[in-house]
Parts: sequence; C-alpha cells; structure tokens
Amino acid sequence: MYDKGKIIAGIVIFLILITFPIWYLTAHSQTSHVPQLQAAAGNECVESTSYMLDNHMKLLDEWRTLVVRDGNDTYVASNGQEWNISLTGTCLSCHNKAEFCDQCHTYEGVTLNCWSCHFAGY
Repeated sequence: MYDKGKIIAGIVIFLILITFPIWYLTAHSQTSHVPQLQAAAGNECVESTSYMLDNHMKLLDEWRTLVVRDGNDTYVASNGQEWNISLTGTCLSCHNKAEFCDQCHTYEGVTLNCWSCHFAGY
C-alpha cells in the first residue's frame, strides 16, 4: 500500500471534476424573472383564468378554424356567453400585447406567428 496517497489524491481530483458543473452552475446561474400577469381590471375573459392559462393556444386555434374554415365569427363560452372571435378586437381590447402576451412568450421562448396576420398597431 505504498500508493495510498496517490489513490486518495486521485479520488479527490475525480470528485472535484465530477462535481464541478454543479458548483459552476450554482455560482453563475441567474434567476430569471417569472412574469406575473395581471388580469384586465373590471373585464371578464372569454373563459376562466385557469382555462386560459392552460388552453389559450388551443382556443385560438379553434377560433382560427371557426372563422377561416367555417365562416363563423361567434364563440360561445362555457358559461353560454357569446363573444366575437377576434384576437385584436376581443383579446387585445383588454390585454396589452407587450405587457401581457409578450412577457410569457419571451420567458417561455415561444415564437408566435399570430402577428403575421394580426397586426393593428400593437
């Protein structure tokens, strides 16, 4: 056992090398600001907040199909209320694109193609 010191030194070096990424990322990680979206004051959304958080893209895809393919411009919400199907007229009449939509989509790294057709000075 004449190489006891070399074996211990090797184990220590191995442990340092194997755990270095954890140390480095912990020391250099930047916590990003998670957007805190505020509902539009005094207005009712087409569906509940929890539904919209989870399903807004599905709803917008459904709206696209209803308007473009079926020629229907009225959405009937789960509570029975009717809404005009319009991204710029219905959604953006309450929500500011830069302060509402863009915050989450930038945080999530999502690139939108909505604005290739829907741009009304937003």
